[in-house]
Amino acid sequence: MKTHSAKKELILLPILFIVIILCVAGHFLLQASFADSNLTEYLLAALPFAMFGLVIIAFKIASKSEDKERAEHSDHD
Repeated sequence: MKTHSAKKELILLPILFIVIILCVAGHFLLQASFADSNLTEYLLAALPFAMFGLVIIAFKIASKSEDKERAEHSDHD
């Protein structure tokens, strides 16, 4: 079984926390008191795209980390 470095996996935690904050903020903005604001409507419409962008960034970071790990293993063999 392949093992991963905890440090490399912890790099993705800030992105996870940002996505959690965006989810909470989105639910907060869905309150009735913000229903009349056009800015709120635009922010809520952009929220899924921002989260999707963060997922793409996380995939790129994970892929780069995996490539570095493979290069380290091939150097030691």
